[in-house]
Amino acid sequence: MTNPRITPLTPDQAAPEVRPIFETYLRERGNIPNMFRTVALRPEHLRSLIAHFRTVMNEGTVPTVLKELLWVRISHLNGCRY
Repeated sequence: MTNPRITPLTPDQAAPEVRPIFETYLRERGNIPNMFRTVALRPEHLRSLIAHFRTVMNEGTVPTVLKELLWVRISHLNGCRY
């Protein structure tokens, strides 16, 4: 992010209960999404967000790749830069 209003946490800045979550994302994806790094300021919200994210992406009849394409398209339509 170029000029975030809320600075996302680095893994070193994360609360002890957040570090295992960050480590899992680093292992699975190779990075920690900025959205998760920002929400990590409130660990209880991060846990809820990740549970929702995993449910949306991993369950249902729509293929994961199509969900990812929709995610990218919606981000583009909303003017997100990445």
